[in-house]
Amino acid sequence: MANHPNRGARSASSNPPPEQILAARTAAGLTQTQAADLVHATCRRWQEWEAGDYRMHPGLFELFQLKTRQAKLPKAVANG
Repeated sequence: MANHPNRGARSASSNPPPEQILAARTAAGLTQTQAADLVHATCRRWQEWEAGDYRMHPGLFELFQLKTRQAKLPKAVANG
């Protein structure tokens, strides 16, 4: 499964590391509960992502970034 997003070199579609998840939440000024609510997860699961106990799916992290305005839409989508 060489083309699996969780294997090999890190890319934009890789699982975010715990430090990146924590930094994104902090930059958004949200508590763990508020951040979890944004992506329809439990607070406990968010804690596990930040602790590195579980890997957050890249799509879920992208959703969080979009909802907190930390990511930009691709030109094709933004120009719609």
